[in-house]
Amino acid sequence: MRARAALVCALCAQLALAAHAGRGADGRFDTRSSAHFELHQDVAIDESGGFHGSRRFEQLVLEALEEAHQRLGDLLGLRPRQRIQVQVYDAGVFDAEFAPYFRFQAAGFYAGGIRVRAGSAVDRALVRCLRHELVHAALDLEAPGLRLPGWLNEGLAEWFEARLDGVRGPESWQQDFLVAAARRGALFSLAQLSSPGFAGMGPEAAQLAYLQSYAFVAWLAEARGERELGRMLRELLESGDLARALRRVHRSDLARLEQRFVSELAR
Repeated sequence: MRARAALVCALCAQLALAAHAGRGADGRFDTRSSAHFELHQDVAIDESGGFHGSRRFEQLVLEALEEAHQRLGDLLGLRPRQRIQVQVYDAGVFDAEFAPYFRFQAAGFYAGGIRVRAGSAVDRALVRCLRHELVHAALDLEAPGLRLPGWLNEGLAEWFEARLDGVRGPESWQQDFLVAAARRGALFSLAQLSSPGFAGMGPEAAQLAYLQSYAFVAWLAEARGERELGRMLRELLESGDLARALRRVHRSDLARLEQRFVSELAR
C-alpha cells in the first residue's frame, strides 16, 4: 500500500510539472481575477466560442467558482483564504498535455492549482468539474501536509459537485450499479481505495472507485446529517487522525461503518 501511495504522489508531482509547463493552443492565456480565484484561460476558447473581446466566458467561469466557494464554506466549513489558481484549457490542448498521465478520460485535476478541460461554453459538465476540483484545492490549502485516503478525497469532491445540483446521493442507475457490484462481490474495500487518487486506474475500475467513494460519503452524510459530515471533516483536518474523527462523530470505526454500508447495498 505504501508503494502504491508513493506512485500516486509521484504522479501528482509529474502532473504539477506538466501543468506548470502547459501552454494554450498558441501559448497564450487570458488572465482575470476575482475575490478568491485567479483564472488563466486559453484564448482559443474565447475565439472559438464567439466570446472574444467580451470576456464573457471568463466572467461565467469566475461566477461559477465564487458561488461554489461560498457553498463549500456553508456545507463543509472549508473557506480557503488564498487566491486559488485556475487554468482552463482548450480540450485538444488539455488532452495532448495531460492524457498520458491518466488511464481514463480526465476532465480536470488539481496539482497546486485547478486545471480543467473546457469546450467553447460554460456548460454543466465544466461547472461540475470546477466544483469537484475546488474541493481538492480547498483540502490541500487547509491541510497541505495531510494525505487523505482516496475514498474520502474523491468522495467528498463527488458529493459536493452533486450536492450543488440538489442531489444528495447516487441516482437510481448509480445505486443499481453499486447494488449489482455488491451482490457479486466486486466492490473495492476502502483499504484498496486509500491511495490519494485514482489516476492510475483503468476506465471501468475508476468508474466504480469514484462512484463507490461518492456513495459512501453520501451514506455518511445521511447517517448523521450533512452538518456532522462537515464536523467530521474539520475534526480530521485539525487532528490529522481519521479514526478519531470517525469516533467523535459516528461513534464507530471505519471497518464497522464500511461493513454496514456494504451490507445495506447487498440486501
